[in-house]
Amino acid sequence: MVDKNQFGCGRGNEICCINVNKIFDSARDKECLEDLRVYLNSEAQELLDHSSSVRAKNVEVIATNIHLENVPFNRGFYQVNVRFFFCVTLEVCVFNGMVKELQGLAVHDKKIILFGSEKNVSVFTSDPEQNTFCPSYDELKCNSQSTLPIAVVEVAQPMCLDAKIVERQRPFGNCCCGVDSVPDNVIERFGTPFVDGVGNNRLFVTVGMFTVVRLERPVQLLVQANGYCIPDKDSTPASCHNDPCDIFGKLNFPFGEFFPYALNPNGDNRDSDGGCREQKKDHSCGGR
Repeated sequence: MVDKNQFGCGRGNEICCINVNKIFDSARDKECLEDLRVYLNSEAQELLDHSSSVRAKNVEVIATNIHLENVPFNRGFYQVNVRFFFCVTLEVCVFNGMVKELQGLAVHDKKIILFGSEKNVSVFTSDPEQNTFCPSYDELKCNSQSTLPIAVVEVAQPMCLDAKIVERQRPFGNCCCGVDSVPDNVIERFGTPFVDGVGNNRLFVTVGMFTVVRLERPVQLLVQANGYCIPDKDSTPASCHNDPCDIFGKLNFPFGEFFPYALNPNGDNRDSDGGCREQKKDHSCGGR
């Protein structure tokens, strides 16, 4: 056990000034993004044109583009503009019942107004990588703006609710951008550029998404502190002379991998061993 008194940490409460990011405003959303256009490269487009049906396998957010705008006549309020880039993985049925997998890009724009307060100061910080007497400046601007808050967007794992193939001539779906406005780093994720205006079919997906958006600012707060956070546990480095069977013997038996748990209407009934919390004594973990 570490003796905290030697660090001056065990002498009762102390008033400290700390620098933290304070959340000024936040909002949560549960959205169903219906019929988003999926952009494909030439190889995936060819598969789509020769397919009879499609099934969605997975969707994930691979990148975002976030920027803020001041709301006129509402001081301290900002419009948060977020563009989500989704990587959609799908399966299509082609000749002779063969199943092929393809990936495409879906894009969605989200706008929300939140309060972020104001702070009309210029903030400069030191850079340990440029700790020289004559630093080099990358870019300098004359027209400075007021300090904007920090926008933070949190996204849970999206769900692909539906996928459909639509003939190109038929007006359908939602498109918020063209292939020319996709950033280069997103295109590199798919290997080859996307195509548009070619092929017989287009692909659309419906995505369910949970998000939390918040505006933060660095502030200085006074808090009561009991001391520094000093680790109490010692790390035991692995040795090349350790017996592998001895290490394996210290692992818990994975009961949850062998015995499926029953649904508890009052909540999750799994414990840390993957078994049942209350039924272990009578071995009735099957929900009977």
